[in-house]
Amino acid sequence: MTGKLPPTASIALPMDGAKLHAPAADRNRQALCDLLLAYAPSTGTALEIASGTGQHVAAFAAALPGLYWQPTEPDAARRASIDGYVADAGVTNVAPAMMLDATADGWHGSVAPQDLIFLSNLLHLIPTPAAKCLIAQAALALAPGGTLILYGPFRRVGQLTSDGDAKFDAELRSADPAIGYKDTVDMTEWLGHAGLKPVKIIEMPANNLGFIARKP
Repeated sequence: MTGKLPPTASIALPMDGAKLHAPAADRNRQALCDLLLAYAPSTGTALEIASGTGQHVAAFAAALPGLYWQPTEPDAARRASIDGYVADAGVTNVAPAMMLDATADGWHGSVAPQDLIFLSNLLHLIPTPAAKCLIAQAALALAPGGTLILYGPFRRVGQLTSDGDAKFDAELRSADPAIGYKDTVDMTEWLGHAGLKPVKIIEMPANNLGFIARKP
C-alpha cells in the first residue's frame, strides 16, 4: 500500500501478545475522537481504512458506540494487533479486522455501503495516483449522505508551514520521490472529482488537518 518509507514513518513496536504499539496513535487518539464526535454520524456503519495497530479503532468504538466499526489493514500482523486491542477494550461494536488494500482499484465492491469512512496518516505515505484512487473508491463505498473524514499532514496551498513538516516531507521524498505531503488544493479537487461535497477543513493538533466531505 505505502511507498518506500524512512525509519521515522509508520512506527509500530511489539507489545504483549499480538498487539503492536504506535506512539503517534497515543498522541492523537483523543483529538481524533473529538473530531469524530463533532462530524461523524452517531449511528450506522463505519469503515476505517488502514487501521494500523488498532489503538484508534478501539478508542473510536468506545467513544461512538452507535457506530458499528469495520477496521481494515493489508498487513496480517497489524490485523492481529487490531483484534487484540478490540478484545482488550471489551467493545462489541467492532468487526474482526479485514484485509483491504485501499489503494487498489475496485475495492469498494468488497464492502457494504458505509455511513462513515475514516482514514488517518496514510495519504502522505502513498503516491499521488494511489491517493486519488483511494479517495475515488471511498466515495463509491459511501452510502448516500455518508461522510468521509481524512486526517494527516498536508501542504497548505503549496506551502509547508512548519520546520518539522518540511523535514518530514523531505525525508519521505528522499526515501521515495513518489510520496510526500499532498496539497490542500489538490485534495479539494480530488474530493470534488470523486462526487463528494467538501464540507470543511479542520485545524488539528501538531499542524495536522482534518478533511470532512459528504456524499450527496
